[in-house]
Amino acid sequence: MKTNAPIGIYDSGMGGLTVRQAVCRLLPEESVIYLGDGKNCPYGSRTVEEIRQLSIEAVEYLRSLGCKLVVVACNTATAAAIDHLRATYPTMPIVGMEPAVKPACLHTKSRVVGVLATERSLDGELFRRTAAKYGADIEVLTTAGKGFVELVEADKERTSEAVETVRRAIRPMLERGADQIVLGCTHYPFLLPALEEAAAGFEVTFVDPSEAVARRVRQLLDENGLRAETGHRPTYRFETFADESYRQRLEQKAVDTK
Repeated sequence: MKTNAPIGIYDSGMGGLTVRQAVCRLLPEESVIYLGDGKNCPYGSRTVEEIRQLSIEAVEYLRSLGCKLVVVACNTATAAAIDHLRATYPTMPIVGMEPAVKPACLHTKSRVVGVLATERSLDGELFRRTAAKYGADIEVLTTAGKGFVELVEADKERTSEAVETVRRAIRPMLERGADQIVLGCTHYPFLLPALEEAAAGFEVTFVDPSEAVARRVRQLLDENGLRAETGHRPTYRFETFADESYRQRLEQKAVDTK
């Protein structure tokens, strides 16, 4: 039955595994196919046209595997391509990554919010609209997480190099009084231990939107009558446009994030 078809989750690489974890936890009866591009990662400094083409190829591939809904678990791809994807596949529910500026702005006490994201995400219309809507009377500081994605892709998120890299990025925000820092790339939650170490001595909350995305997936499944049958035994699959060793690393990293 179609309702037992898998959910597709797509990212430039390993970052979307954080979203996959949230989806699997909230929807334990749903089968999931995770596609981590790998071959073209990172997306952060690519052109909009390049990202749109890569995103079309990814969604088309997940459609060919029978996915009933696709999560674009990549902030950069969402910023560059989500409207284009929805126009191209009007009958398929597609969930993107909303910048978690709203909850950060609602919960800040210092009235200073930081946003860590890729260059392309920060330059996107989606981020600008969200920041303008919810950050009107709040100082919103932005910083590109230079080297963050590369650290995660190289399995170096728990190294001293990671701590120093994230410290350089967040210290100016912390010193300006940011008490909420949005993790605007799905790779960044992997760096949470390094972020917390680098922020020692400061009162700050790191905002991860993965749980909100999982709730949106559940909502769309219900609205479209696509929930898996009660008692359905899910299957999990990992795909990539890179090589088999990268696919195996995706599978292992998914185990490590549980």
